[in-house]
Amino acid sequence: MNWGLRLKIENLVHLHCACRQLRALSYRKVCRAQWKPVQLSACPVWSVRLYPQLWQRDKLISAAFPHYRHLATKEEKKKTRKKLTMTKGEVEIKQKMTVEELARAMGKDIDHIFEALLYTDVDFDSLEPDSILYEDHIKLIVKKSGMKYKSAKLKEEKEKENTDAVKRPPADPAMLTPRPAVVTILGHVDHGKTTLLDSLRKTQVASMEAGGITQHIGAFLVHLPSGEKITFLDTPGHAAFSAMRARGTTVTDIVILVVAAEDGVMEQTVESIQHAKNAGVPLILAINKCDKPEADPERVKKELLAHDVVCEEFGGDVQAVNVSALKGENLMVLAEATVALAEVLELKADPTGLVEGTVIECRKDKGKGPVTTAIIQRGTLRKGCILVAGKTWAKVRFMFDENGRAVDAASPGIPVEIMGWKEVPSAGDEILEVESEQRAHEVVAWRNYVEQQDKMKKDLEIIEAKQKEHRTEYEKKQQKLGHLTWRQRKAVLYKANKHLMFAKPKERVEIDKNVLSVIVKGDVDGSLEAILNILDSYDADHECKLDIIHFGMGDISETDVSLAEAFNGVVYGFSVKANETIKKMAAKKGIKIKIHNIIYQLIEDLKQELNSRLPPSVVENTIGEASVLDTFSVTVGKSKVPVAGCRVHKGLLDKKQKFKLIRKGDVIWKGSLSSLKHHKADVQIIKSGMDCGLSLDKDVEFNFGDEIVCYEEKEVEQTTSWDPGF
Repeated sequence: MNWGLRLKIENLVHLHCACRQLRALSYRKVCRAQWKPVQLSACPVWSVRLYPQLWQRDKLISAAFPHYRHLATKEEKKKTRKKLTMTKGEVEIKQKMTVEELARAMGKDIDHIFEALLYTDVDFDSLEPDSILYEDHIKLIVKKSGMKYKSAKLKEEKEKENTDAVKRPPADPAMLTPRPAVVTILGHVDHGKTTLLDSLRKTQVASMEAGGITQHIGAFLVHLPSGEKITFLDTPGHAAFSAMRARGTTVTDIVILVVAAEDGVMEQTVESIQHAKNAGVPLILAINKCDKPEADPERVKKELLAHDVVCEEFGGDVQAVNVSALKGENLMVLAEATVALAEVLELKADPTGLVEGTVIECRKDKGKGPVTTAIIQRGTLRKGCILVAGKTWAKVRFMFDENGRAVDAASPGIPVEIMGWKEVPSAGDEILEVESEQRAHEVVAWRNYVEQQDKMKKDLEIIEAKQKEHRTEYEKKQQKLGHLTWRQRKAVLYKANKHLMFAKPKERVEIDKNVLSVIVKGDVDGSLEAILNILDSYDADHECKLDIIHFGMGDISETDVSLAEAFNGVVYGFSVKANETIKKMAAKKGIKIKIHNIIYQLIEDLKQELNSRLPPSVVENTIGEASVLDTFSVTVGKSKVPVAGCRVHKGLLDKKQKFKLIRKGDVIWKGSLSSLKHHKADVQIIKSGMDCGLSLDKDVEFNFGDEIVCYEEKEVEQTTSWDPGF
């Protein structure tokens, strides 16, 4: 070959290798090579020849001849590697650092990071100073640089400033003006509380209530003939609504305790007395249904003595009035007694300044949105006021009285319905007026923050308790398996979990737990609260787990049906509706929607649904009994089979049924018969008083005096042991 041509080819090879290396390292200065042009006399046309430094030339050779790189020994590789500068120190690292951030944290330049990355599998072609590195690569770079790393601590959140809204200081006595008394009517269910209020208001509320019992808290302003105004709170007497009664006493000035003259003191009567005592509120006793022949007001007064309710005629301070709410007898006497007590209490309030009040009841209305019934306790509420209650706020759009008439203002002691809430607050929440919408946002944000912090603390406590519990269980298991080798341990664990491993997904869910998932929708917050309180008392998770996956106010929606479908649950509604579209959708998906207007009917329905989820219990019914009088064995093929000579002394023996062998009160065997004979003939049934010979489907030795019992198994529906308390 021509010497000049050979020289040209050699130059081309070196140039090609240099170009490849330059392309890989063009955007970063890893090698910092000083390339020098050299003039060749042999061939002036291709005179530029690149001579890198020696260690760079080795890299070029390895790039040009990859097989050379693979054949290199470990010792040669160590010689060719350039050692990084070792710097002692500690680097604070975090996840997803960029190349530039890591260089800054290490106090190095970017070239140092790129050089260290030569020891990793990072793709150099896509690497830039702002490229994000994985944590493993970050740790490796720090180690190769002779430094230690530590994880960066999360920045501690600064303690937020308390921006909550609070009540104003007590008002100047000179600013106080008289206000209507707030009177709560308490008593046992069906003792005539709502009928009494109807007679005072001359309305028919009781006749419109489901089941004839009050299931919400009602607030009404009553104008007496004398010109006095009294705000009445009518509370439910049913056992399920204890929280409503307690809430009624916290905002009241006077409690009227209604007791039926023929029934006397009942369970909720005692509870109502306790609520009044806890709130420090004076009592007036109204003994109702005195028009009935069996009425005995004196017995009622004596029964109340046991609960520290002493009437005036017995030397106490409780006024007692005998009334008949149905016939309207002595109602004015009761009203006058209430007014007289209110005058003694000198009830006054400050009608000026920012509004303060309490949410009595709340609900979602289709046309009005979230609506609350509230009692104003201070200030005067007007349209446009900015209110905060719980974790929501409102700009008052409209206000209504108990008859649905729009009102422009509500002064202290007046019940009013408020429209304009962003979300539904909870019954019992404190209402406070704030200066602006911005201030309302600050208050709500602070309350959400406090709730979140409390939840985090509780969650952390639960997690720590669970971890401790799991650790204890793990240590116990390890102690049990400690004497075994790892192969034996693996075999034991495999056998324990084998039935779950080979179960189908649906079967696995059934094995794990038996669950009834429910969605609860109520018309108002108070009734929903009562239902949830009852469900909280559920204590039969060992039978069937009750899981409340969602609850809320308002009519049943498509979302509720979709949730029920996802969890294979049931939708329960209390005094709400489901339109035809929702019903058809639920029927198509096989979802049950159950709507009730009476609370105890809803709970009974729920109990029946729980019963249907319980697996049936197997009951053994004895068909016949026989005694073993003799034992012998017969040869069948090459084996001997034990046979018992028996006499039936009760019922009959049926070969198709199941049998058990009892010896001295203990069950030795259960199963089926392999043969049943009478006078050497195979038979199916042996009646009482007859002798027979029988053998079992398993080789079990018989003893004289053993009992053979024939029985059949029947499945019986179980009922839940949960007792809601009414």
